[in-house]
Amino acid sequence: MLPAGHPGEGPATPGCSESGDERKTVEEKSDLNIAALVGNEQVSEVTDNGDLSSYVSAFIEKEVGNDLKSLKKLDKLIEQMTENKVQLEEQVLTISSEIPKRIQNALKNAEESKKFLNQFLDQETQLVSSINSHLLTAQPWMEDLGAKISQIEEIERHLAYLKWISQIEELSDNIQQYLMTNNVPEAASTLVSMAELDIKLQESSCTHLLGFMRATVKFWHKILKDRLTSDFEEILAQLHWPFIAPPQSQTVGLSRPASAPEIYSNLETLFCQLLKLQTSDELLTEPKQLPEKYSLPASSSVILPIQIMLTPLQKRFRYHFRGNRQTNVISKPEWYLTQVLMWIGNHTQFLDEKIQPILDKAGSSANAVLEFSRGLMMLVLEKLAADIPCLLYDDNLFCHLVDEVLLFERELHSVHGYPGTFANCMHILSEETCFQRWLTVERKFALQKMDSMLSSEAAWISQYKDITDVDEMKVPDCAETFMTLLLVITGKYKNLPTASRKLQFLELQKDLVDDFRIRLTQVMKEETRASLGFRYCAILNAVNYISTVLADWADNVFFLQLQQAALEVFAENNTLSQLQLGQLASMESSVFDDMINLLERLKHDMLTRQVDHVFREVKDAAKLYRKERWLSLPSQSEQAVMSLSSSACPLLLTLRDRLLQLEQQLCFSLFKTFWQMLVEKLDIHIYQEIILANHFNEGGAAQLQFDMTRNLFPLFSHYCKRPENYFKHVKEACIILNLNIGSALLLKDVLQSASEQPPATAALNEIGIYKLAPQDVEILLNLRTNWPNTGK
Repeated sequence: MLPAGHPGEGPATPGCSESGDERKTVEEKSDLNIAALVGNEQVSEVTDNGDLSSYVSAFIEKEVGNDLKSLKKLDKLIEQMTENKVQLEEQVLTISSEIPKRIQNALKNAEESKKFLNQFLDQETQLVSSINSHLLTAQPWMEDLGAKISQIEEIERHLAYLKWISQIEELSDNIQQYLMTNNVPEAASTLVSMAELDIKLQESSCTHLLGFMRATVKFWHKILKDRLTSDFEEILAQLHWPFIAPPQSQTVGLSRPASAPEIYSNLETLFCQLLKLQTSDELLTEPKQLPEKYSLPASSSVILPIQIMLTPLQKRFRYHFRGNRQTNVISKPEWYLTQVLMWIGNHTQFLDEKIQPILDKAGSSANAVLEFSRGLMMLVLEKLAADIPCLLYDDNLFCHLVDEVLLFERELHSVHGYPGTFANCMHILSEETCFQRWLTVERKFALQKMDSMLSSEAAWISQYKDITDVDEMKVPDCAETFMTLLLVITGKYKNLPTASRKLQFLELQKDLVDDFRIRLTQVMKEETRASLGFRYCAILNAVNYISTVLADWADNVFFLQLQQAALEVFAENNTLSQLQLGQLASMESSVFDDMINLLERLKHDMLTRQVDHVFREVKDAAKLYRKERWLSLPSQSEQAVMSLSSSACPLLLTLRDRLLQLEQQLCFSLFKTFWQMLVEKLDIHIYQEIILANHFNEGGAAQLQFDMTRNLFPLFSHYCKRPENYFKHVKEACIILNLNIGSALLLKDVLQSASEQPPATAALNEIGIYKLAPQDVEILLNLRTNWPNTGK
């Protein structure tokens, strides 16, 4: 191969001696030449077609035009054309001489490249032949070397296997020597190392090695555990463990004060040594597990020293609460539940003061009281799992068991700090068969309770009727008892381990609310004829109270969490529309919205019925007032003192009596809604049936205004500061009817002449008219009879 850069031998240097800039200039000139040639071709084409004369004429027309003075330019044009001709000829000659050279150089480069390629192919052929020959020669060596490598690897595996066996035997010999010299702590530490080796070997496929390792660990673990357990139990016996009496009467260490420090020192030593056996104990001992149907959370086994401390209590528990002992009574679960709580309480102080410091010193993260409670809790769970199937279909016994378990759970968590994330009794009650039975029993007893509370003589009487501050809601006893029932049910299922179980209880509560609403509706229908009676008002107060409490519950953190859980369930099952899911997710609605809406509708219907009843009475009492001689009443100047119209007395007396009656029987919020609904109807009735149905002279208008502003409106002044604002039609009608003559005439002219609405509205606003439209004001003005005689 020739060296790079030799003249004419590289494909990158195509035999051209020009520099880059010169080559660029030549290319640009070539482009100009090509363009010129194209132009010449066009001219030639024009000439060939016989259009030369027309081309020349067009050219002269463009350059000279009609201006004869421009003929002076011809010399310059001829000179310019001549120069262009010379340049074009030179470019044609240059291109005709350059192109063959470039083509020749390209062909030369292509031939040289082909030559190099052939050389490379020859070399590649030789190299492949050499490699194949070498591989054939080396093949026997490779086979021999592979066999030797396999033998070496097998020997290494055997050697590693023997090293493991040697290491195990060495650790075993060390443990034996330590035990022979009574060095138990070192023996325990060596056993920890052996157990760690066992854990490392778990992924190995050497089953015999694994078996040998496990058998060795098991052998020494049993020896050490038995020896340490015996010594540990002896120390516990000296401390009078377990403590059956309450902490106040315990005399731990007081009987032998001189030896107490030594006892506690030995206790710490043995406890730490047993703690070292924890790793091997977890390898060898399968922790007791209840069936998977109980869905207990995964947890590690109780630490070994605490297991030994629990042994006498476990024996006592099994002795008293299993078999045919008189203390094992299925109808008395409180006996063993209370016993477990007592044991935890009796030992907490000792565990905190004596055992926990040992754990902290040993660097363990375990909590002594919690480990102790976990061990006792397993006894309770096993007992519950065995007893529940026996009383599942006895409602009374099952209900009693659930109540006692809930009391036990409450004290266990609140007093002894047992975490809710650990295995507890709620996991047993959440098992499918047990849970469904629990729901059934709760529903049954709740319905029975509802029957008894509604049939009670005091069902519709408030417990706090004599205490004004407490009886603000005027809640009847049945409603308060019912909401207490729901609250108790919430407390029962609040600590269930899964959201799905809680949601099932929530549905039970919603069903009970709906059932209670239906029962209230049925009782209400029986009282429809006496819609102002005591019982009807009590039912209305009950509906309002339940709706209010449910609305408050909807903002409770617990029910907000249930709402989020329900949202996830609904989204998975596609049981709600996107709009409903969005409302739940944005907290615009709550889990009780359906119930609240039904209760609010019932409340509105009942209030409407009461308003209609009172309104009918008031309307009947107002018949005489409607027929008052408004046209012939004396003017205010003719009367010494204005007095109430006698025909208005029945109306006002009826209204006053009903307001006082319902104020006493309805709670504040209901009564406020009631009188506002009544005033709205009363305002329209007086305006339409009394004012618009009559004509008024000056005395009649003044009397109407006196009756309304001085007698009717003040009836409601106890309930609001400005009652006249609720009688907008009547108040503004009185203003129009009592305008002086001049103002009335001016207003009439404004209303009649105003072509646009704003001027009329402004004029009305000036005299305090905001509710009535200009057309209504014109009608009222026409009801006046005290217009001056204009002769028209």
